[in-house]
Amino acid sequence: MDHVSLGRTGVKVSPLCLGAMNFGAWGNPDHDDSIRIIHRALDAGINFIDTADVYSHGESEEIVGKALADGRRDHVVLATKAHAPMGEDPNQRGNSRRWIVREVENSLRRLDTDHIDLYQIHRPDPDTHIDETLGALTDLIRDGKIRYAGCSTFPAHRIVESHWVAEQRMRERFVTEQPPYSILTRGIEADVLPVAREYGMGVLPWSPLSGGWLSGKYRRGQDAPNTHRANFMPDRFDPSKPDNVRKLDAVEELARLAADSGITLVDLALAFVLSHPTVTAPIIGPRTMEQLESQLGAADIRLEAATLDRIDEIVPPGTTLNPADVGWTPPDLERKELRRRR
Repeated sequence: MDHVSLGRTGVKVSPLCLGAMNFGAWGNPDHDDSIRIIHRALDAGINFIDTADVYSHGESEEIVGKALADGRRDHVVLATKAHAPMGEDPNQRGNSRRWIVREVENSLRRLDTDHIDLYQIHRPDPDTHIDETLGALTDLIRDGKIRYAGCSTFPAHRIVESHWVAEQRMRERFVTEQPPYSILTRGIEADVLPVAREYGMGVLPWSPLSGGWLSGKYRRGQDAPNTHRANFMPDRFDPSKPDNVRKLDAVEELARLAADSGITLVDLALAFVLSHPTVTAPIIGPRTMEQLESQLGAADIRLEAATLDRIDEIVPPGTTLNPADVGWTPPDLERKELRRRR
């Protein structure tokens, strides 16, 4: 695979990033099989792996650590994340200095490495000032525990705030953003992607297959797959819900477009994300070797302008068909006390 620049860091990464969320109890519990999948991805030219502490409660990081223990670590750009709850203790989560500094050590141990190339804050934390978070990340970079810091699923105004604080208070800045982005989830085209371009950030879209909706598993007349994500997040995956009916309608049209273009629906979905000039590397998250093989070729596909125009007709630019797919809801929308004067 050709390599692309990770924002303005000078680091070169493959145009596909291997996501490890499905390795472990959340997806593939067979460690040996998961390691084989990781090795196949590396042999195919992928040099970028993304995981998170919360994926199978640390098991994913442990599997990745095992896969890289055979001398491959130095050739891989390794990324992980922190924010989500890792225990019952209310301080085992969030974006505080206390937790980030502790959890970096935990991730280093699970990954069996002495440094993390890209350490990302998994979601915004309204209870923690961004300077608290950036200050901790800055110290970790200076200590050599992490090389760069990034954010994930941050709204555009939070990204701008983080850069302003970094400049004003001489902190290390976020060099990447990891947002939800697919043909069915295009909301970030209106704000996050332009902001990332303005600040020279790398963009690492998660769920480019929209959680499997663009893999061919969700089609009219077929039973919906029974997966961990479907059971955990019915608002996103129950095909009977109105917003998901819209997704089914779009998938049928996209499947016809892919067939007319002589490619698979998976290739169409990944090539679409890769076609955006601000995107660095979409994150593919295979659970099986077959799924990995079906996605590796997308990096070589270039969609014709007419195909991209037709995609725009099916799902207009800036449109997210199901709001539940955005990945993070601001507390101002969830908490009544923030919307009602007392």
